[in-house]
Amino acid sequence: MRVFVTGATGFVGSAVVKELIAAGHQVTGLARSAAAAQALAAAGAQAHQGDLEDFGSLRQAAAESDGVIHTGFNHDFSKFQLSCEMDRHIIETMGAALEGSQRPLIVTSGIGVLPHGVLSTERTMPAGGAAAHPRAATEQAVDALLERGVHAAVVRLPPSVHGAGDHAFVPMLIGMARQTGVSAMIEGGLNRWPAVHRLDAARLFRLVLEQGAAGSRYHGVAEEGVTFRDIAGAIGDGLGLPVADRSAAEADAHFGWFSHFVAMDVPASSAWTREVLGWRPAQPGLLADLSAANYFA
Repeated sequence: MRVFVTGATGFVGSAVVKELIAAGHQVTGLARSAAAAQALAAAGAQAHQGDLEDFGSLRQAAAESDGVIHTGFNHDFSKFQLSCEMDRHIIETMGAALEGSQRPLIVTSGIGVLPHGVLSTERTMPAGGAAAHPRAATEQAVDALLERGVHAAVVRLPPSVHGAGDHAFVPMLIGMARQTGVSAMIEGGLNRWPAVHRLDAARLFRLVLEQGAAGSRYHGVAEEGVTFRDIAGAIGDGLGLPVADRSAAEADAHFGWFSHFVAMDVPASSAWTREVLGWRPAQPGLLADLSAANYFA
């Protein structure tokens, strides 16, 4: 297949590109710079010049493909809601280019949009209305495309997608621990973060592209829920720092805007995803990977 990938030089997207090429697909990645285009060429992919705000370019690339995998997202959390609405428009734009065909559109959502405190499955849906998470705009866009006959599906990723080159939540926690001198958790750290290695996630995207059913949600979850206490402990051990407990009232002062993510309790199952796609995560778990992937270098 000729596959168009957004976020193609990002942490997850670059792994998806390599996975697709290894499986014999032809890949075109969205590139907003010469450096990105060079990185894609080195990986064996073609570059499509443009960015996530260039809707005309996105529409053209999607129209010329046999399928689209959308991993790109603006992770500037100072304008998170705006980025989520932008994602809605991006998905609508690329989906419109695929309308009237069976060419798949695979988009990325997050386990964090699902209800907290309970084990979610692929059938669990984000809350709607006033209680809706801003990131739920992604899945709402997919549902709107399904009504128009677009072959769209969702891969939900957990709070920690880990591996060499990670620059997301766990590295942020490590940076805060270095800055404050303690590896902290909230209210005992019994809340749970699911996790997956980026290479296992990349394999799942390929399987959904090749075998996925329109309208389905798939969970890129290798570990259903690593307790935050264990994550904080591993960071403390890795840095040689003490582990500290913070009350809910103290959380904002310690973690700032990130306290919401630290407190997330979003365990999730991938049993159905594994059953229907034959997906078998094979890479190290999160706690083992903290040492293996040089998180503390």
